[in-house]
Amino acid sequence: MSQTGSNNAGDAPLGTGARVLVTLSLALAVFMNVLDVSIANVSIPTIAGNLGVATNQGTWIITSFAVANAIAVPVSGWLAKRVGEVKLFVICTVLFTLTSFLCGIAPSFYFLLAMRALQGLVAGPMIPLSQSLLLANYPPEKRGFANGIWGMTAVVGPVAGPILGGWITDNISWSWIFYINVPVGIFSAAITWLLLRNRETETQRLRLDVIGLILLTIGVGALQIMLDKGNDDAWFQSTFITTLAVTAIIFLAFWVVWELTDDNPVVDLRLFGRRNFTIATLMVTFGFMTYFAGVVLLPLWLQNQQGYTATWAGITTASLGLLGAIFSPIVGRLTDKIDIRIIVTFGMLVFAGLSFIKADATTDISFERLFLTRLPWGIGLACFFIPLITLSLTGLPTNKIASASGLFNFMRLIALAIGTSLSQTLWDRRQAYHDHVLSAHTGLGDPATQHWLAQAHAQGLTDTQAYGAMARVIEQQSFMLGLNEMYWLAGWVFLALTALVWFSRPNQ
Repeated sequence: MSQTGSNNAGDAPLGTGARVLVTLSLALAVFMNVLDVSIANVSIPTIAGNLGVATNQGTWIITSFAVANAIAVPVSGWLAKRVGEVKLFVICTVLFTLTSFLCGIAPSFYFLLAMRALQGLVAGPMIPLSQSLLLANYPPEKRGFANGIWGMTAVVGPVAGPILGGWITDNISWSWIFYINVPVGIFSAAITWLLLRNRETETQRLRLDVIGLILLTIGVGALQIMLDKGNDDAWFQSTFITTLAVTAIIFLAFWVVWELTDDNPVVDLRLFGRRNFTIATLMVTFGFMTYFAGVVLLPLWLQNQQGYTATWAGITTASLGLLGAIFSPIVGRLTDKIDIRIIVTFGMLVFAGLSFIKADATTDISFERLFLTRLPWGIGLACFFIPLITLSLTGLPTNKIASASGLFNFMRLIALAIGTSLSQTLWDRRQAYHDHVLSAHTGLGDPATQHWLAQAHAQGLTDTQAYGAMARVIEQQSFMLGLNEMYWLAGWVFLALTALVWFSRPNQ
């Protein structure tokens, strides 16, 4: 095994001007990357129609990116040791830019699908490497602030994606949701290479863990497709979903055992032997799973039950990104000065309090109240996410940061997928339960039914029309009650997580 290059951790931090440019180029790359996770979601019907496929087939545009991305993220550390962090980041950014352009000019659905998979594959290493490169070029006393800048783009991107994607699709063309990556990618790759090419990390001629990579690819691929398609296919009533679940369990179980016993694992699971990394990763997994459930369910409820357009539902949800963007650098700076556990506890308590407040909503809730009550979520997100990034890397040597960041972000991606699928399934089942309970009180002899019919007759409605209107009201109320219960459950999960962070021992 030979080593080449110089360790950029050993170099002096960059000067202020160069550091600003590097921060800008890396932050834009992260923003472009996380934006693409969600920007195509609202454009699926338009893309599917233009390329001549059904909308349910069009959702594979999202799934193909998510599967490839989830596979690539955890192997980022191994690739970085083999190629070098600077070189690998620039290569991935250039390829991401190229595949974005090819997505935009896609002549057919299957070509677009292939390019989205490639795009997700090369996007995987960009997020952990951008964080590793950013921290390596900041002095130790300012690394919390660096994490804040990095986290700001990671927070805003998924929220801005649906709004930007919807506006571009409605006013220009769906191709431009991919074309906008081209100038950003060129700028990011060029600036990073110009300023950091002489600060490359050490490289090693590591043996490729072929078995580990195969087990990871099949296991994560099966898990991600199961989570993406499970709710649509009635979960384990479907043979396809059941087969995917069994495949994921078997291959991921073998993968964990293999990686823990291999001398050169493709993913360093021994990082979980570190208390701070394990606690931070567990918290981000369960915290993001719970947080993202609300991000998914609220716009669905607004569009399907409250009559909001996709754009206005997106604007309502996106209000949390405003304060998230403002507070992320502030919180990052605070992590350099005060106990991380205090900041995380505050963030979790904000999440819990806002969840309990939202759990008391009614169908008459106004846009203004929804928008304003979503604003403080951004403060909670900054106080939760940014310190946990810092906590996960506390005490790690520089050459393990890329591996740790890759594994940390891999768990976050899996949490988002689980939170999205599980929340929709639970919501549907609670809605069905409340619909059944409310409908049980609509018999002809029930006083409330008689009162309803009397009011309907006074307005000129027939019995059939009156019962139809009653069914719509019951459906609307049952969805509202189910959503409130989801927020109530989220509040208790956030409260429980406040205790977990105090088992960590961050270095001050």
